[in-house]
Order: sequence, then C-alpha cells, then structure tokens
Amino acid sequence: MPNPTDSPESPHDSQVEVDHSPKPAHATTGSSTTPRGRLSKSTKKTPKLVANGSRAFMWYGLALVIIVIDQWTKWLAETKLTFHDPVPVIEPFLNWTLAYNYGAAFSFLADAGGWQKWFFSGLALLMSLFLIIYLLKAPRKATLLSLGLAMVLGGALGNLIDRLLHGHVIDFIHVHYADVWHYPIFNIADIGISLGVVLIVIDMLFLERKREMPRS
Repeated sequence: MPNPTDSPESPHDSQVEVDHSPKPAHATTGSSTTPRGRLSKSTKKTPKLVANGSRAFMWYGLALVIIVIDQWTKWLAETKLTFHDPVPVIEPFLNWTLAYNYGAAFSFLADAGGWQKWFFSGLALLMSLFLIIYLLKAPRKATLLSLGLAMVLGGALGNLIDRLLHGHVIDFIHVHYADVWHYPIFNIADIGISLGVVLIVIDMLFLERKREMPRS
C-alpha cells in the first residue's frame, strides 16, 4: 500500500525548469552592474603627456645656433656692405642691402622718439622668458611645436641683442622684383621667427588634438 506521505511524483520523474528569458546587457562588477557599452568606454584613457624637462636644453641649443648664425651674418653685412647700397645676388629678385630698423617688423614705430628701443627690447625679453619656460613644459612628443618655439626664441633673442648693442636691428636680405615691388628688408632672426610661428600654428591646428585624444 502506498505511503500517504509520498508525493505523487518521484524526484527522478520531475523536470528542471530552465529560464529562457533574455538577460539584461549588463556586465557585473562587484555588487553593482554597469552597461557593457559604458564599461568599454571607461577603459579609454587620456594619454599622459610627458613634458620636455631636461630635453628642453636640446631646443635651447637650436635657438643658440640661430642666434650665432644671425649675429655672424649681420657682422658680415656691417663689414662688407655699404648702407643702402644694394649688391645684386639673384637678378631681379634678391639683393644684399644693409639697412637699420629702429622700430618693429616692417619698420613699425621706426620714427618714434627713441622710447621704442626700450619698449620693443622689454617686449622681446618677456617673450623670450615665456618661451624658455614653455619649452620646459611643452609635451616631449610635440616635436614640431618645440621646433617652432626654439626658432621663435632664437630669432627674438637675435634681434634683442641688436637693439641692446646698437639701438636698432640690422637687416640685409632684400627680396624684390626689379624696381616694381620691394619686400621690407629682413634678416636671419626674422626668418627664424616667421618659420617658427608657422610651425606652431600647424601644430595647434592639426597635431594638438591628436595628442590629447583618449586611447582604448
């Protein structure tokens, strides 16, 4: 006779129910759940940019080379050329013409009463100090930026030396087209400043964002 306490079905005859309901798209981390999409994004880190530090002295060396070349070519211009007497180099495009600039670029404020010497000297000194510090802190990977900063630094100090020693900047590179068009006479320091600014702008527009983009 069957025992009344027995269940109608034996354990072997029972079936285990399987939960086929869809699982939430969450990845469990500890006691909390985080969406998988957010978890993958959280693994992306902004790259840590290492500053130039002691490597800045390499760029200071480049600035020094620009200063030496600038001062040497100006010394040659002073000793070999006659003031405002052009010497043809590549006709009709290039002359060596010794000229003095008492103002800023393109002879701005050249006819002022003499105060402009100290004004532009102080401005160049402040800019040079800023560039020296900036080169220390600039990202080590930003080679183009550091190159541009070093060129601007060398050019600024080259013209600053002229102002302090002579009271004016020595120019001698004269680009023109016959007697129809004349570009303002300039020097090696001006070339360094102009090219340096171009490199800095290129880095700012095309390379700076790439350095700061997060990496997975």
